[in-house]
Amino acid sequence: MTDDFKFSNNDEDIEVILFLEAIKLKYGYNFGDYSRAHIKRRIKNRLVKTDCKNILELAHKAITDEAFFANILLDFSINVTEMFRDPDFFKHLRNEIIPILETYPQIKIWHAGCSSGEEVYSLAIILKESGLYDRCKIYATDFNATIIDVAKDGIYNLESIKEYTKNYNLSGGKQSFSDYYTVKYDHAILDSSLKKNIIFAEHNLVTDGSFGEFNLIICRNVLIYFNRNLQNKVNNLFLDSLAKGGYLCLGSKETIDYSEVKKQYDTFSSEHKIYRKNRKV
Repeated sequence: MTDDFKFSNNDEDIEVILFLEAIKLKYGYNFGDYSRAHIKRRIKNRLVKTDCKNILELAHKAITDEAFFANILLDFSINVTEMFRDPDFFKHLRNEIIPILETYPQIKIWHAGCSSGEEVYSLAIILKESGLYDRCKIYATDFNATIIDVAKDGIYNLESIKEYTKNYNLSGGKQSFSDYYTVKYDHAILDSSLKKNIIFAEHNLVTDGSFGEFNLIICRNVLIYFNRNLQNKVNNLFLDSLAKGGYLCLGSKETIDYSEVKKQYDTFSSEHKIYRKNRKV
């Protein structure tokens, strides 16, 4: 169990520990190394939406009702995303990293913690506009099968498109963003050509290992929900999964500066939290 919970005898923390252990034993999902604040907040949010009197009742319902547990899993998923979120990052990716990837005959990319897919499709658009998409294979993963299905569909609320269009333009978009989707009722359906070289799959950063050697790994705003031990574990997983000279892109509030893998990287952009694996590693 996570160090965050280990030394607490607070009744609420004990209930949270029992809740997480019950889920782990029943379903095999281990959330013990997620940050305590994140887990407690998500559990309490779910508690107020139910008729359960306390966290222990919530745990009982979770292990006896798989449909209910599916909602818990969505609660614990990190699904705050949008297309071209943080446009300056995508502009830097377009202008500084894409020209380097152009020199590679084949390009393998892992988008870890892809959530509902918006940022994966953003990357696909940039690769397409750069003429690289046909040389790329993008592996987009998340631990939540339900959210992966949403990503595979590539269908998003039309109300979001105005913001996505703004982000796209700020990121240096070269066409009209409307070229990449069709409208049906109140939804935008992304062009199927963007899905051609994307493989969506379940992968749990907590329990699963490396499955390839990649030129680029993107995992933005996921590590902030993990404690230090799990951050180090995942950073080592990324290190093992990157080719020499490969790039690791993290979120704006994340860094490897205090991790045990720091010496294996050069900082490519401190502003955008992009790191390049040493060629000597």
